Amino acid sequence: MSTPSHWFETGGDKSSGNWEVTSGPGSFGRLWHVFMTARVAIAAVLVVLQAFIYVLGNITNHWSIATCIAYLCATLAVRLWSRPRPPGSTFDAQWVLTIGVDVIAFSALNFLQSSGINYTPLFALPVLLSSILGPILLAFGTASSVTLLLLADAWWNSLQGVGDANARFLQAGLSSSGFFLVALLANHLALRLAREEQLAKRSQSAARMQTQVNELVIEALADGVLVVDVNGIVRSANPASRRLLAAGDAARSAPFILATEAAWQPLAELTHRTFAAQSPQEADVSLDNAGGNTRRLHVRTRLAASPNGTHESLCVMFLEDLREMEARVRTEKMAAMGRMSAAVAHEIRNPLAAISQANALLEEDLQDAGHRQLTAMVRQNAQRLARIVDEVLNISRAQAQLPSPQTTTLPLDDTVQKITSDWTGQTAAVARTRITATSDNAVVVFEPEHLRRLMINLLDNALRYASDSAGAIEVATQNVAPGQARLSVWSDGQPLEQTVQTHLFEPFFSSESRSSGLGLYICRELCERYGAMIGYQRVQREGTEGNEFFVMFRPSAQSPNTPSSSFATMPL
Repeated sequence: MSTPSHWFETGGDKSSGNWEVTSGPGSFGRLWHVFMTARVAIAAVLVVLQAFIYVLGNITNHWSIATCIAYLCATLAVRLWSRPRPPGSTFDAQWVLTIGVDVIAFSALNFLQSSGINYTPLFALPVLLSSILGPILLAFGTASSVTLLLLADAWWNSLQGVGDANARFLQAGLSSSGFFLVALLANHLALRLAREEQLAKRSQSAARMQTQVNELVIEALADGVLVVDVNGIVRSANPASRRLLAAGDAARSAPFILATEAAWQPLAELTHRTFAAQSPQEADVSLDNAGGNTRRLHVRTRLAASPNGTHESLCVMFLEDLREMEARVRTEKMAAMGRMSAAVAHEIRNPLAAISQANALLEEDLQDAGHRQLTAMVRQNAQRLARIVDEVLNISRAQAQLPSPQTTTLPLDDTVQKITSDWTGQTAAVARTRITATSDNAVVVFEPEHLRRLMINLLDNALRYASDSAGAIEVATQNVAPGQARLSVWSDGQPLEQTVQTHLFEPFFSSESRSSGLGLYICRELCERYGAMIGYQRVQREGTEGNEFFVMFRPSAQSPNTPSSSFATMPL
């Protein structure tokens, strides 16, 4: 069973007092220590007062001195060794050690009354203590007990015939009325302060939670966010902004000065214009980092100004990679073009078939070698157009990709060596290319012409970034598991930026302005059509790091020891 945590808390009905107990030195703890210190101070004053009266020789009852000393010891003990704990619903031990001791001590002093001193005003301390730290019921109970004690004292003095009895009863009644009024007002003010404190705590908790939510959102944003003050010092920077501003492998953590890097000068100037104009700014800037690495950004600034001028203004800067923006636009265009190209391809197919048929009929009647050569050119180009139409329909997924009854397979090593040899002969890259075929001529599920197109795209991409040294490009095949083969195209080019890696296989995304950005996208589409997987990683070959594009083929039923799963697990 849990102990009551509030004053006047009974059973399941929690009639809480003014202040809730919280961990640490809360409001209740602070008020409790203030009242305990006040009790010690009053007890010390009473002891000094009794000692002064004793020195003057006006003391008539030595029990007054003993009562004050005992009261001082009791208050010191509570102040030093007791801990703030709200009393329960009845006059429990906590009440006896605090309010009860005060009432008894002041009643004893008032009953003894040495040298004619009136101790009635001291009863205000226990009444205030119960009113502020407890509920109204305990406050009225304390005031009632004080009232009964004052009336009992007046009745006892009337029996002894000391002084005017009517005056004593009148004074007791007026004092008791004042104590009840003090209890009511003090409790009402304490309740109001307690409500305000709870409201402030809830508001503070909500503000902290909102701050955490804002920080999480900003941390997860794909756009960079910088918070810059009027002196050009970056107060805060999210991970995306640090990635966009990073020169090479170095990334700055806030705070840092924006003008320290020469490449960041356009951002510093835009911040200065924002503070000078006191209005948002927007511009496209280029960050020319060391090593010729240029990054183009679209920058928007917003001014966070204090409404009353009590705080400094801050510039919030939003950074967005222009290449990613253009890639998104190109992707949207790609979706529209895909739908249009599928429709156009369907419309081209019928007249193309008519052209092919007419050319075949014409070729039968021609005898001249020059004319037959012309019809052969028409036939070859018509076939080429037919293949292009089929590929457009396949890539745009306008055709339903139904599984073929007899899936096309091919020997991997022989096919890869033939395609690579043809490519090196056309590109004059024989000296720079080496072939490592170690898959034991594994049989994979793939169309030969589509594998040729896949490899040509990967080889052209490797040749574009490879060096002129011998062995700068390597084409390798291997078995990574029984029945599962792997093809890789490696080149000793520079590492790809993180942004490029993120959008590597997206359509129309390229690190070169003259590239269409469709090569790797088509490779991915072809691999997905045959159940293969394509990926990229940075690996080391013979002491040289390079870029590797790899293809994991779907296991073929013709391969021996074919596993039941589609892919075997292989660490990249």
